Amino acid sequence: MDRTTKYAKMVLAGEIKAGKPVRLAAQRHLDDLKKSKNKSFSYYFDKETAEIRLDFYNLCRQYKGDSAGKPINPELWQCFVQGCVFGWKRKEDKLRRFTEVYEQVGKKNGKSTDAASTALYCMTVDGESGAEVYSAATSRDQAKIIFETARQMVMRSPELSEYVNVLTNNINVPSTASKFEPVSKEAGTLDGRDVYLGLIDELHAHKNREVYDILKGGTVARSQPIIWVVTTAGFDTNGICRERYDYAMKVLEGVIEDDTLFAYIAQPDEGDDILNPENFVKANPNLGVSVKMKDLMTKAKQATEIPAAYNQFACKHMNLWVSSSVKWMNMEKWNRSGEGIGVDLTHRRCYCGVDLSAKLDLTSVVFDFPLGDGVYAVLHHSFIPEATMIEKEHKDNVPYSAWVRQGYLTAIPGEVIEQQWIMEYIMAQSRKYQIVEIDYDPWNASEFGQRMEAEGFTCVEVRQGVYTLSEPMKDVERLAVQGKLVHFGDPVLRWAVSNIVATADSNGNIKPDKSKTTQRIDPGAAMITAHSRAICDNYVDLEAAIMDDDFIL
Repeated sequence: MDRTTKYAKMVLAGEIKAGKPVRLAAQRHLDDLKKSKNKSFSYYFDKETAEIRLDFYNLCRQYKGDSAGKPINPELWQCFVQGCVFGWKRKEDKLRRFTEVYEQVGKKNGKSTDAASTALYCMTVDGESGAEVYSAATSRDQAKIIFETARQMVMRSPELSEYVNVLTNNINVPSTASKFEPVSKEAGTLDGRDVYLGLIDELHAHKNREVYDILKGGTVARSQPIIWVVTTAGFDTNGICRERYDYAMKVLEGVIEDDTLFAYIAQPDEGDDILNPENFVKANPNLGVSVKMKDLMTKAKQATEIPAAYNQFACKHMNLWVSSSVKWMNMEKWNRSGEGIGVDLTHRRCYCGVDLSAKLDLTSVVFDFPLGDGVYAVLHHSFIPEATMIEKEHKDNVPYSAWVRQGYLTAIPGEVIEQQWIMEYIMAQSRKYQIVEIDYDPWNASEFGQRMEAEGFTCVEVRQGVYTLSEPMKDVERLAVQGKLVHFGDPVLRWAVSNIVATADSNGNIKPDKSKTTQRIDPGAAMITAHSRAICDNYVDLEAAIMDDDFIL
């Protein structure tokens, strides 16, 4: 039995555990095999061509880890995908049936390796003269991932390197006048292509449909082109990738008839517990090969404790489309964090995070103290206009006046918050603590930074995007879960942290989503800003270290 059909039968027999979309793809293959015996059915399965494609893996060499230099040994699920795409043909002209492939599997399941092998096959064995193969993305770096994988394969393959030339941004086969290049919208290299095989990597990350449409439009002169999407699920449920996913699901379910689209979507079934290791394989067909069970179990454990980590795990490792926004902090963990840790902060080094907000709103200051051994302490204080405090108290349903009496909040006379109050507060605290620097969002605080620098402080601008805030947000989550963040039970900070909603980009980076937040988050924002710098602290107290018997210069 050929490997393509073997996989389909094992899936439907329950010998291989798979989710509904894969079961539907397997059933489609077997149903079409039966239909192909009828003259009225337009397609047939050429198992010899399918096996030739699978045998081509033997010429492609691994280049990472312990397997570097060894031929690629495809898993049975990969045999099914490749066998279907290259084996199914049209009866009328014996050309390929499928001109578009939608392949969605979890992270680290060998998508790039498979796509690179496909590119090399289409340039060499597939028989197309002048084949133009492209790996496409919105950025140069993303576009080069598949291409670089293919380049490394050729360099390590004695058989392929004899016929294939490898350059920095071009792989070519002189005997067939074929080439493979990475192209991207960022580099302006997409237009005017005569596409034979267009590999679109991580379509979920594309902000619009431009790359997909340009490549699709570039196939019109070819008799059997392929547009091949290789991706994980994403967070943008309105983008081109979700559009193609929904379409592919309708084809698999028989709602839409499209004999030119092949889809392989590895995901759990509705109602499955995605944190149960028994279900991991449904989204990770390479489980035990390129995906490690231990790693997924570790991430699943984090997902049970950190809300944002749950969304990340569901999307990237269990291949499910999820909302990009989620409550950020596990407040049960937050409330217990730091219990039993005694600390004297007097004269300690700290990073001062400031969230000035608008003059009519809450303004917050947080001092973040790296205490060593992975423990941090945060001290918070906020300011509110006295004239509007009672009105805001009723509107926000928050006890601002009680917090003022408890000393967590200062009510400033008048209707606006003057920066001088914040400056004087920080200068007063600098006599208690060793303030390394003042960290602030430059968007509405450039004057504040200049004035504090004039007072002798080091000031650092911290922009409020995912690339700046993701790491500190995730680290604060981790610290709270591990009980290593000392916050002294501050009720204002607790309230603000509970209000934060995290939004993720296509790469899993997170930041506070103010559009989804109905309550104020200023103290939490100031804490994250301070922590973005505190986690970079590498100060060593040499005098104390020298007293340590284990200290070595």
